[in-house]
Amino acid sequence: MSTPGKVNPLVIRLDTAGRRGKPVTMIMNIPHNPQVIEELAKGLKKICGAGGTTYGKTIEVQGNHVEKAKKFFAEKGMIAK
Repeated sequence: MSTPGKVNPLVIRLDTAGRRGKPVTMIMNIPHNPQVIEELAKGLKKICGAGGTTYGKTIEVQGNHVEKAKKFFAEKGMIAK
């Protein structure tokens, strides 16, 4: 549960579970509505040059793009962990 006035950081991690060993960069806990998350995903996929998807408050980008994702969200003013 989040404390009032405290911003929960984004969680960016590399995942390979259930994907036959193929890496997927996952960005979780995005504090926006679905339309904003879709726009963020579109920009991130363009920078990474990879495909991906969104569901709930999570963005998945195909491949290992953890550093690019951290830089992208830092430029947007979001704290990434």
